Amino acid sequence: MSKKLNIIKLSVGSENISMLTQWQSERRAQLNINYSLHVTRMWPKREAELLDGGSIYWVIKGAVQVRQKLIGFDEIIGQDGIRRCGFKLDPELVNTTKALRRPFQGWRYLKSEDTPSDLSEKRESDDEMPEEMQQYLAKLGVF
Repeated sequence: MSKKLNIIKLSVGSENISMLTQWQSERRAQLNINYSLHVTRMWPKREAELLDGGSIYWVIKGAVQVRQKLIGFDEIIGQDGIRRCGFKLDPELVNTTKALRRPFQGWRYLKSEDTPSDLSEKRESDDEMPEEMQQYLAKLGVF
């Protein structure tokens, strides 16, 4: 298994993957860019490690559900004059197995051994199993 460093972040306001996809698509069109951009206050100190194949794992409704490859970082100066970090993301969202996460602020580093696996292309979601059962099994550490 490769030892890539990743980031985990809450997708605040997203009810599902479709909402995140739509929001990012609209934002790309608004900014006239071909990558997704997420602006955050803190700049990662481990930038080089993240850009060596790392991804951002999005937590939606209490569970990691999707990831995007990190492709770069941009300095963004807000209207308030404060320097921020723009996470440049591959626009492709890759569905993952669900992994429950408690709420947290900001973003966190996520080691490769702690990441949920990608779903196969034939399997778009974990919907074959009821949500309550998925959450129960995740709490037990079986799912």
